[in-house]
Amino acid sequence: MITGQPFRLDGRVALVTGSTRGLGKEMALSLARAGAKTAMNYANDASLAKAAFAELEAVTSDACLVQADVTDPADVRRMCAEVSAKLGEIDILVINATCSQPELPFEDYDWQFFQRMLDFFLKSPVLLMKECLPQMKRQQWGRVIHITSEVFARASAPFSAYVAAKGGQTGLALSTARELAPAGITVNMIAPGWIPVERHASYPAEQVENYRQSVPAGRMGVPSDVAPAVVFLASDEAGFITGQTISVNGGNTVLDDATSELSRLVGCSSLGK
Repeated sequence: MITGQPFRLDGRVALVTGSTRGLGKEMALSLARAGAKTAMNYANDASLAKAAFAELEAVTSDACLVQADVTDPADVRRMCAEVSAKLGEIDILVINATCSQPELPFEDYDWQFFQRMLDFFLKSPVLLMKECLPQMKRQQWGRVIHITSEVFARASAPFSAYVAAKGGQTGLALSTARELAPAGITVNMIAPGWIPVERHASYPAEQVENYRQSVPAGRMGVPSDVAPAVVFLASDEAGFITGQTISVNGGNTVLDDATSELSRLVGCSSLGK
C-alpha cells in the first residue's frame, strides 16, 4: 500500500544522461524536487554543465555532475561507478542523451551516419542498462525510462536514420520490460513531440509554426511538459506499469497510437484462431 505524498522519490538515486540543457535538465531538476539524489551527465561543454549543475545544487545538496560519452563503454562504467560512490547505487536510469539529427533524403545518409544514430539510441542504452541492472536486480526494484520520440509512431520523413534508431530503442525497451518485470524493474518510454530547446535556436520560425499548427493542442511543448511524466514513471505508484509509451505531444500521435493498438489487437485475434 502506498501512503503519504504521491510521486516522492526520497532515498532513490537517479542518473539522467544528457541532462545539462533542454529536456534533460528539466528532468533532473524535477527528480531532485521529488526527493531523488540526482546525477547530471554531460559530454563536452563544461561551462554550460557547471551552470546547469548550479541550478541543481539550488534544489538539493544530494547531487553530482559527471562527464561521460555515453556511447563509450569505459566512460559509461566510470560514470556509473562515480555516481554510485557519491550518491549510492543507481535506482532510476533516465536514458536521454542525444545527438544532432539532420533531416536528409535517404540516399544522402551514409552508413557512418546510421551508425552514429545506432550508437546513441541503441548502443548507449545497452551500455547503461548493463551497468545499472545488477544493483536493481539485487534490490528487486528499478526504473529504466527511455526518452524516445514521436518520430517512430509518425514514421517521420525524411528522417530515416533517426527513425530507424528510435525503432531499435523501442524494441529494446519492450523486450527488456517483459524480461525484467519479475525482478521488480519497470522499463518504459516517454515519446515527446518536437519541443524546441537550445539546440533548435537557429531553426526558422516558419518551420516551428508549421509544426505547431499540426499539434491538436495548438501549442508547442516545453520541457516542463515532459519532466512530470518522468517523475511519475520513476515513482512507486507506477510500479505496475511497464513496457508502455507515454506520448507527450499535445495529441500529435493520437491516430497513430490508436491505429497501432488496433493492429496489435487484430494480430492477437488472428493468432488465436
